Amino acid sequence: MFYNLPPVKSRLAWRVEEFRARVKYALSPPEQVVFVPQEREKAASPTPTLEPTPAPDLSPTLLPVGPTITLPPSPTPALTPTPIPGSVQLSGFRHEYQSWNNCGPATLAFALSYWGWEGDQYDIAPITKPYDRDKNVMPYEMADYVETQTDLRVVNRVGGDLDLLKRFVAAGFPVIVEKGFEGPDFDGWMGHYVLVTGYEDALRSVTLQDSYYGPDQSMTYDSLESYWRAFNFTYLVVYPAEREPEVLAVLGPQADQGYDIESAAQKASDEIFSLSGRDQYFAWFNRGTNLVALQDYLGAADAYDQAFALYPSIPEEERPWRMMWYQTGPYWAYFYSGRYQDVIELASTTLDNMSEPILEESYYWRALAQEALGDLPAAIQDLQTSLKYHPEFEPALTQLERLGVKE
Repeated sequence: MFYNLPPVKSRLAWRVEEFRARVKYALSPPEQVVFVPQEREKAASPTPTLEPTPAPDLSPTLLPVGPTITLPPSPTPALTPTPIPGSVQLSGFRHEYQSWNNCGPATLAFALSYWGWEGDQYDIAPITKPYDRDKNVMPYEMADYVETQTDLRVVNRVGGDLDLLKRFVAAGFPVIVEKGFEGPDFDGWMGHYVLVTGYEDALRSVTLQDSYYGPDQSMTYDSLESYWRAFNFTYLVVYPAEREPEVLAVLGPQADQGYDIESAAQKASDEIFSLSGRDQYFAWFNRGTNLVALQDYLGAADAYDQAFALYPSIPEEERPWRMMWYQTGPYWAYFYSGRYQDVIELASTTLDNMSEPILEESYYWRALAQEALGDLPAAIQDLQTSLKYHPEFEPALTQLERLGVKE
């Protein structure tokens, strides 16, 4: 009874969850689990067929590369871009340390506070993650909060680079980036949001507002680029409506979302052949994610197959085994390629490998695949579980309504 008092639970719940996770991961090391797609050769078909699955091939042999994306020529700027200073440090943020799994709301609160917003992470979290133990807030959920709950605006793009970050900061706009996160005081690789508020060319470093480590953290350009790659170089910029022309000027051709995605897809394809190890895995994954956005689901499925084939060659201590907590591209690619069993296996592997199987997107996609294979009761149960962990999750609500099922 004492533990369930809100002031007590808010301070102790994360420690209970951390202890539970450590026990679970000690007994079943998640970094040793390898997902192997079983339907690589299956073409998309409206009629699913179930066949015996072959023995898994755990070798990191790569499949042929998909079609090369040819980008249109970049528009020639009318004026030479204005040189930016070698060092810029923005100020005026209200830092706060995150609560458990709350880096998204906390980082968004930093960015909003720069523009005079008075709230904090506890105003944002109930809307972006209604179930407080939800593992992740997606970039689109953060962008939606800005657009619907504030009078500010936001751009959400992929394929960013250090030059673009520096130009935004030099123009007075802090930038939210989603990146990988590792440290000695927690178990393995995970995702994390930070706010970029400065840079120093002489030191080749950026200044980050970090909800976990604290304000004004420093990270080298190379480290940021490597960790940022894990999330397709995703970034968000919050700004007042009247400053939109400045934001569009910094974005240049990337202001067009279609061009932005095509550029990101080409960037991932180029990196595949210049990188190795875990960074190459991320490059293949990014190629798949961008091809999903371009609705090339067969090409995306091939790219994800390549990434999953590389995964066993990554040293266990470096494996990003939480990857599917944060990104849903493989579900899209496999589902819309007719590879329903791979969707089910990937979702089940992801959920079974968690200390708490709380991930509404995995339940949702497994439900769609189960329905496609004719298992309607299992699909309905997963849709209802998805809503349990994210009340009012619109995709699950829509599917249950289509099936004539109440929550």
